[in-house]
Amino acid sequence: MASEKSDEKALKRAPSVDDEMISHEYDDPNEIVEGSEGVTHHELATLRLVSDSMPYTSWLVVFVEFAERWSYYGTANIYNNYIRAPLPRFSTTGAVAAQDRASGVAGALGRGQQTSFSLRTFNSFFVYVTPILGGILADTLWGRYKTIMVFSLVCLAGHIILVGSATPSSLENNGLALGLLALSILVIGVGAGCIKANVSPMIAEQYTGKLRKKTLSSGETVIISPDVTIQSLYLWFYAAINLGASGAISASFLARDHGFWVAYLVPTLIFLLVPGVLLVGRKFYVVTPPRGSILLETFRVIGMSLAPAWSINPVQTIRNIRKEEFWDPAKPSSYEADKLPAKITWDEEFVGEVMRTVNACGVFLFFPFFWLCYSQIDGNLGTTAAGMTLNGTPNDLIQNLNPISIIILIPIFDKVIYPFLRRRGIDFTPIKRIYAGFLVAGLAMLYAAVLQSFINKRSPCQDGEPSACMNPDETQNPADINVWIVAGPYILVGIAEIFASITSLEYAFTKAPKRMKSVVMSFAQLQTAISSAINFALTAVNTEPKFVWLYGSFAVVAWIVGTIFFVVFRSLDRREHELNAIGKGQRQGFAGESAEATTAVITASGQQKEAPAVTTNEKS
Repeated sequence: MASEKSDEKALKRAPSVDDEMISHEYDDPNEIVEGSEGVTHHELATLRLVSDSMPYTSWLVVFVEFAERWSYYGTANIYNNYIRAPLPRFSTTGAVAAQDRASGVAGALGRGQQTSFSLRTFNSFFVYVTPILGGILADTLWGRYKTIMVFSLVCLAGHIILVGSATPSSLENNGLALGLLALSILVIGVGAGCIKANVSPMIAEQYTGKLRKKTLSSGETVIISPDVTIQSLYLWFYAAINLGASGAISASFLARDHGFWVAYLVPTLIFLLVPGVLLVGRKFYVVTPPRGSILLETFRVIGMSLAPAWSINPVQTIRNIRKEEFWDPAKPSSYEADKLPAKITWDEEFVGEVMRTVNACGVFLFFPFFWLCYSQIDGNLGTTAAGMTLNGTPNDLIQNLNPISIIILIPIFDKVIYPFLRRRGIDFTPIKRIYAGFLVAGLAMLYAAVLQSFINKRSPCQDGEPSACMNPDETQNPADINVWIVAGPYILVGIAEIFASITSLEYAFTKAPKRMKSVVMSFAQLQTAISSAINFALTAVNTEPKFVWLYGSFAVVAWIVGTIFFVVFRSLDRREHELNAIGKGQRQGFAGESAEATTAVITASGQQKEAPAVTTNEKS
């Protein structure tokens, strides 16, 4: 027994780097933060955090996303009228005759609200499922750059098919036009989804700076923070997404005045820029080499940790999972050097990265309920607007207020609101921002419910379907409420996105292992697909007579789920900086490759790139 106890003591490891990072207190506040350039824990806790400058390669990726989003929203934003409404009188292209444009609505297939809702919901579902494919291909086989390039060509083919579906000859055969539309949705969904999984992490991995001190011209010493830089970078990345989306404003007017084939052709031409920009910067992008076994290794870490924690009693299993030592069985330091299991091919820090990723995936699982609120501005609110007095404004134009409001507000948040909070010592951490997003999204749905109730009461038809209320001459007979009043929900959802959606991109990038960022990003995006599936299950109530109930229910759900989310995950906020530091210090690397290969910064041309040398006392 005594020998067994001594052997057991011998097997007990010293605290790992990860354990030290995750602890909340430090014996020495002057200890240097792992992976930083001379920053102590005391300095990190007391000095103001500021953003670093962004590399030009990030801006090239931003442009790729801008063009891709223009092409996506320039088509998806007008799907509702294209599918729902019939061809206007005298039209073969979906365009409205000049004399009817004051209140006329563009249309083509005439399949009604539920068919429109079903196809649009499938589109939203599919384009957020396919990122999983793009993430796996990038992280295990091709790398992010090649994956984006290949699927940009796939996406381009889908746009060409879509243009063909809307030509006058196609619209003469309603069934053919619908079939081509469905095919284009599938092809564009594969292309855009696989691009989406990789553009988000690729833009942030262009930044290779480290935590360091800087003395400003005012004499103030601040901390140049990679975390704050990534937060700022994703704000501007999201601005590019919405600049592309708002650039699609022209689609509503093009469809109304010239027909849908012209409206779909313009985004297709814009998308042609994507492969060109990718080729221009191919020698300069920072890339992460794929590791074919990274997913298998991740599941092995989780499996080895779960095995001893498993119990026939589910309550005991949960308790074991919550123990601090839960991840120890997967850590190399838990074994003697000559008894290390052959399947452990990773270093100590990778286990910490997997632990951090699992926590992040738990955070993402709450997002479907946030995206339920967002989904209403993608179609149902367009139908709400169609029952209001348009005064020549296309009803599907109003939804562009969402990206416009985001473009206006992002500089305010990045340059004014967030810096103001940091100066006051308020750490508006990711979990708090996401919770704020849920609250504001609920407020947007409350606004929509009240507005729809008023429209129903003021509609001349009084049948619960104001958008379908027609005069005897088949022109629109709207409620006497100006269409711009519906702007409120679009703007409020935009604010909610700044709080929640942008933060989810940031969270996915900072919490994922370096070699798994595309897969984790795709998992975060998968929550939108789950939301679409939930929404699809609600098809029966996604009809105009039930909009008041629908909007009001989503408001309540957002507030309840958001509050539960905050209660469950608020402890992660207290560990934010420590968790982000995992894996950024010295590493042993994976089996079969050097530590340098694990942490190296590589360009797309295959050359290793040195991080910029920076002194710890810069003057600015």
